[in-house]
Amino acid sequence: MQRAWLGPALPGETAVWRVMDGMAATLRALLRFAAPSGEGWGGGPSPSRGPQFDETALIAAAQRGHLPAFNQLILHYQGLAYNVAYRMVGDSDTASDATQDAFIKAFRRLDQYRGGSFKSWLLRIVTNTCYDTLRAQKRRPTSSLDRDDEDDEMDSEHDSRLVDHSERPDDYAMRRELAAAIQAAIERLPEDQRAALVLADIEGLDYQEIADVTGAALGTVKSRLSRARAKVRDILQEQKELLPAQYRLTDSLR
Repeated sequence: MQRAWLGPALPGETAVWRVMDGMAATLRALLRFAAPSGEGWGGGPSPSRGPQFDETALIAAAQRGHLPAFNQLILHYQGLAYNVAYRMVGDSDTASDATQDAFIKAFRRLDQYRGGSFKSWLLRIVTNTCYDTLRAQKRRPTSSLDRDDEDDEMDSEHDSRLVDHSERPDDYAMRRELAAAIQAAIERLPEDQRAALVLADIEGLDYQEIADVTGAALGTVKSRLSRARAKVRDILQEQKELLPAQYRLTDSLR
């Protein structure tokens, strides 16, 4: 399987700064503001659905062993899958490996797909693969996981995607620092809360979709998401100097 499609997909669109009510909306606004150039809101750009993309037909063909059909599905979901993996594991190379492993697993398990949302089915495999990766890292920590300074929190490949030539250098620097702080906050969350936050507030999935991906009950999803948002809020409030001015008030993230 080719790895060309596994390049970083950390989108960035120019944020429209708005005062937004509610912790969830404020966190989404911060995440969107800090998103590096190239990362699309809700999973990154994918080929548009048109006559050439018949998901049902492609899945049926892939289940019969037709690799080109499966490749078309991968091309459509690659940005979403990689973004989830990157936010879950926090490292581009590890995210690429996890994404590739997940797609290989998906191809081998196509006979287990019984209909419903293919996106949710695929993301469940991606998320579970990331869980396995994180647990393996805890068992076998390596020096590559150690970050000696703040600049190491985003590797050079991802850092290049942060560049937006319409920005002033100081705005770019602030956004880069904020993006690193947010990612560090996400990485401090328990795995289940991390997945809920990534799927909801970065990829834009609703509660039911998250329940389908994680296999958790709706009430559990809501609880995990609430706890994750509160934790990220508290972490970011410890670094108020990195927040855009309108988000620095204590109540703004509540």
